[in-house]
Amino acid sequence: MHVLSIPTWIIHISSVIEWIAAIWLIWIYGELTENRSWWGLSFAMLPALISAMCACTWHYFDNSESLEWLVNLQATMTLVGNFTLWAAAYVIWRSTKSAKPTETQSIKSEQ
Repeated sequence: MHVLSIPTWIIHISSVIEWIAAIWLIWIYGELTENRSWWGLSFAMLPALISAMCACTWHYFDNSESLEWLVNLQATMTLVGNFTLWAAAYVIWRSTKSAKPTETQSIKSEQ
């Protein structure tokens, strides 16, 4: 029998809700800071959300063999999500690095 316990379901569902809330809050942060690279992070989080939804769906239907393709989709979305999150983090890092004046620029502007 593959039935998940109630506490396990609570963790699965709350994790998905948490991830959706994080996507939304990061999007808002991008609006407030006017830094669009944060919006990129919101989009980069979507493959991981799809992965989590695949897992929940497969478990909901008691790990049915007819839905085993969801396991492959989950693994693929996890891999894609890891790369998109890495890329988004890099873009954010680059945007903050270029937004800050260097020490040399600060000294020249004071003179």
